[in-house]
Amino acid sequence: MKNLVRQTVQLGRHTATLGRLAPTGHLGWLRGAIGSIIGIAIAGALTRLLLGANADALPWLVAPLGASAVLVFAVPASPLAQPWPVIGGDLISAAIGLAAGHFLGPAWLATAVAVGSAIAVMSLTRCLHPPGGACALLCALGASGPDGWGAAYMLPIIANVLALCAFGWLYNNLTGHPWPHKAVRPPAPVGLPFIYTHEDLEEVLHEWNEVLDVDVDDLDALFQALERKVMARRG
Repeated sequence: MKNLVRQTVQLGRHTATLGRLAPTGHLGWLRGAIGSIIGIAIAGALTRLLLGANADALPWLVAPLGASAVLVFAVPASPLAQPWPVIGGDLISAAIGLAAGHFLGPAWLATAVAVGSAIAVMSLTRCLHPPGGACALLCALGASGPDGWGAAYMLPIIANVLALCAFGWLYNNLTGHPWPHKAVRPPAPVGLPFIYTHEDLEEVLHEWNEVLDVDVDDLDALFQALERKVMARRG
């Protein structure tokens, strides 16, 4: 019971921290919301236009695109939100889901294998993207269900993802967040050597044996900036 209360308090503190995000500036919630609104609208409109006569037979928007939009517009610096993870993660996973749905039969088996396989393939191809798991699940359900989704269902998914990424590139760069993300590498101040090296940081991350949703170069830049502030205050 005590552990449950402690975890609830910690969750509340984390939620309170998220609630202090400013509406504008840096990565405010308003910036991400506006980007997602326009991005999803463009993706849906273009896909429906491209499908033409098939617009009523095929989905012109797929649900996993909403999750991709959250990453692309709200956390564009995340390694999981870069162009290759978005494109490769969603499309590879969708193809895996369709294949699993057709060849494995029961939906419960097809969906489970599809999601697990998608995680493995995304990891091996360096395009891990959480919405990819949703794409695999959706396509496995569609392919194993009464509608028997076929390869044609890849068309709206491809159009959705490419349209979102194209607008994501434009919007993020115009609003001061280069995408694909480039880590800032501030130079070390002359005469004030840092107490760690980039290799030390990589070794610590290896020892932790955890996947952190932040680029190692971003961590390095953050620590360097922090050390410069501390050194300047002491000097």
